[in-house]
Amino acid sequence: MHRLVVVSLSALLVLAGCGGDGDGGGTDLGSISVSKAATPKVKVAAGTTATKTETRVVEEGSGDELADGDSVKLNYLAINGRTGKQFDSSFAAGRPSTFTLSENGVLPGFIKALRGQKVGSRVLAVIPPADGFDQARSELGLKKDDTMVFVFDVVSKVPAEATGKAKALPKDLPKLTLDGDDHPSGFTKTSTTAKRQTKASAHVVIQGDGPEIEENQTLSVQYVGQVYPAGKVFDTSWSRGAAASFQLTKGQLIDCWTDLLKGQRVGSRVVLVCPSDVAYGEEGSPPDIKGGDTLLFAIDLLDAS
Repeated sequence: MHRLVVVSLSALLVLAGCGGDGDGGGTDLGSISVSKAATPKVKVAAGTTATKTETRVVEEGSGDELADGDSVKLNYLAINGRTGKQFDSSFAAGRPSTFTLSENGVLPGFIKALRGQKVGSRVLAVIPPADGFDQARSELGLKKDDTMVFVFDVVSKVPAEATGKAKALPKDLPKLTLDGDDHPSGFTKTSTTAKRQTKASAHVVIQGDGPEIEENQTLSVQYVGQVYPAGKVFDTSWSRGAAASFQLTKGQLIDCWTDLLKGQRVGSRVVLVCPSDVAYGEEGSPPDIKGGDTLLFAIDLLDAS
C-alpha cells in the first residue's frame, strides 16, 4: 500500500489485532462506573483484567443495530486496566473516529463489543489481550498482556459506498470501470483519452448531498488509485474490505487530495487527476509509481468529522 497519510494515534486501534475466542471467567462490570455526561467520567480500578470481551449498555440508543462489516462513527474513551488510567480519547480530540467492523478494519474486541449495539448507545466494554493487540504498544503505554476498558458512544452508521446516478467523465479521461459489485476497480483507456494530463482536476461522478468537506477533517473513504492513463492499480481499499480514514491536512496527504477534496460533499464519488507535482514528484513511490507519473483516483467520500 502506498502511504497517502501518516498513521494517527486512533488508527493504531485498528491495526494488528489477535482475535482469540476469550474463554474463561468474567469481569465485574458493575464495579466500573460510567457517567452519563456528554464526555463520560469513568472509574476503573487498577489491576482490572479480563479473559473474554464483555459489555454493559450504559445508555441504549434507538437507532439501527450494528452488524459485521458496518462502518460506524464512534466517540470513545480508552483506559488501561492495569493502571486504571486513560490512554486515549476521541472526546478529548473533539471529533469522533470511524471504524469498520471487519477483521481487516478493527480490533477483534471492537467487533465483539459493538456487534448488535444500537446507534445512539453508550457502551462499556472490557477487552482482554486476546481480542486486542498482538504485541505491546509503547506509544499507548500498553503491555502485551494488558486488558483495555473502553466506553463507546455510537454516533452513526457510515454508508458503505456512494450511491446515486453516475455521470460520465470528460472524454479526454480514461473510463472508470466497476467490478462485479459495482465498486470502482480502475480506469480503462479509450480512443479519446489524452496521452498526458498536466493539470490537477476533480470530477464528481456521483453527487452526494452531505455537508461540504473542510480542511483538517478526518475522512472515511473507499478508493482506488491507478497510474495514468491505464497503468497499474497500485492501491485499493475495496480489496481490503474496510474503508480507510485520512486526515485532510497539508503534509499528511498528497497535495492533490488536500487541495481538491476540500469543498466536495460527503456522499459523493469523485475522480481526481493528480500530476506528479501534486502527487509523488520526481522521486515517485517505488516500485509501482515512477518519478513524474500522473495518478488517477476514484474516491467515495463516505464521512467527514
